[in-house]
Amino acid sequence: MKISEPVLGAPCWAELATSDPEGAAGFYGSLLGWRAEQDPRPEAGGYTMLLLDDDPVAGLTPAQEEGQPVGWTMAIAVADSDETAGDIRKAGGSVLVEPGDVFDMGRFALAADPTGAVFSLWQARTFRGAARLNEPGTLCWVELATRDPAAATAFYPYVFGWSTEGEEYVHWGAGGINFGGMVEMDEHHPRRLPPHWTLYFAVLNVDAAVNTATQLGGRVGYPAMDIPGTGRVAGLFDPQGGMFAVYTPESEQG
Repeated sequence: MKISEPVLGAPCWAELATSDPEGAAGFYGSLLGWRAEQDPRPEAGGYTMLLLDDDPVAGLTPAQEEGQPVGWTMAIAVADSDETAGDIRKAGGSVLVEPGDVFDMGRFALAADPTGAVFSLWQARTFRGAARLNEPGTLCWVELATRDPAAATAFYPYVFGWSTEGEEYVHWGAGGINFGGMVEMDEHHPRRLPPHWTLYFAVLNVDAAVNTATQLGGRVGYPAMDIPGTGRVAGLFDPQGGMFAVYTPESEQG
């Protein structure tokens, strides 16, 4: 689906911090059909746009510090990143990187909710965010794993105005559309694993995507499974350890 204007309060961008930008670009290019285009400006620090055809759908940045974890982060579209940073603090979250300008493209900040799950803010200027969502090769869902669902359920609606729907599996929504969900981390989740957001990318065939990912040096986080009434999903790690998931809607399964 083409996106001309991001929905305020909803995810608008996916960004990978990785120890091997070139290797990651090759992996995701083969898996999701992305083409990498690095910003040539020295001050951009090697930032790379990941394009589907000619549309930006995700970004890739080299790890900024030695030992920095490899991982995907979602950006949430906001009207004012400074004001939202204040709301995050009021709601018990923390601002990890203060709001700052990214050239003339927009204003960025990095934050964490009260349970420790990390996300970013994007106040768009010349760059609006992902030009396509919810189609093969693009971001289609985000899922919060947390040990304190009550804290998360209080935090995100306060800061971003999210709606919540469901009890056993909470759905997050903005602008009348559900874009994500939440699961409680229980005894089956390793204690060393912190609360986190998982980004889901749509694919034409989950099983084929799993096979391709493993052939490219990735590994399976959890095997492909059907979710009745929803679709088929699988959890994966890229060769550098970045965690993500792939999804095919039930209506599109062969």
